Amino acid sequence: MPRSDIDISTGPLEATDSCRQSLAASAYTAIYRNIISLAYEPGQRLEENQLVEKLGIGRTPIREALLRLKTDLLVESSLGKGYTVRPITIQNTKAAFDALLVLEVGVAHLAVKQDASQSLASMQAANEAVATAMKGMDILELVEANGVFHSHFAACSRNLYLMQALQKVRCETNRLAYLSYGNEIELQRSLKEHYTSVVEQHGQIIALIRSRDEAGLIAVIKEHIQIFKNRMIQYLTT
Repeated sequence: MPRSDIDISTGPLEATDSCRQSLAASAYTAIYRNIISLAYEPGQRLEENQLVEKLGIGRTPIREALLRLKTDLLVESSLGKGYTVRPITIQNTKAAFDALLVLEVGVAHLAVKQDASQSLASMQAANEAVATAMKGMDILELVEANGVFHSHFAACSRNLYLMQALQKVRCETNRLAYLSYGNEIELQRSLKEHYTSVVEQHGQIIALIRSRDEAGLIAVIKEHIQIFKNRMIQYLTT
């Protein structure tokens, strides 16, 4: 379900030393959202001049944004060919889910030992935003709300290394989530039923952290990831 390119400005902005960081962040967000929503398709070449014209941001912030997207494994570069959107492959997808499983189980081990009350409140609010986006069938908003939920879940660990590592992995899994949330994939279960199960499992995760039930939390996390993984493998192989 690709969206049209996301435009953030009606005219070009020239970066100065004082505003370059802000412009680079704006460029990153715009390009990132276009990649996540598949408006920039896997394998598509990202022409620097076209990005400057489309986004209305100067060349230097665009380059800084592309470098950051490369470190997030959303774009690739090669000498003389510039940047392309990283392809979605079975190998990369399985690797992303392997990493997601290891990291989120690690968060679960720590989350039940911390005072996670503030993060739990934020997770609840994010899950409500997930449900609202589902009702409106706003897939990009749904993906972003789901990402916010899982970022607050990561924060329950109060471990910066885990939080940052998960943020990197979520860059790729957010793109996969756009496919998962926007397509009828499973024959035995409708997309609406999948939506319902996601919100319910998010609620279970919140409750299990609150009750400090580590075994139960890990079991739900594993099931949550496995369902997502199965949907994507099925999508990519059919």
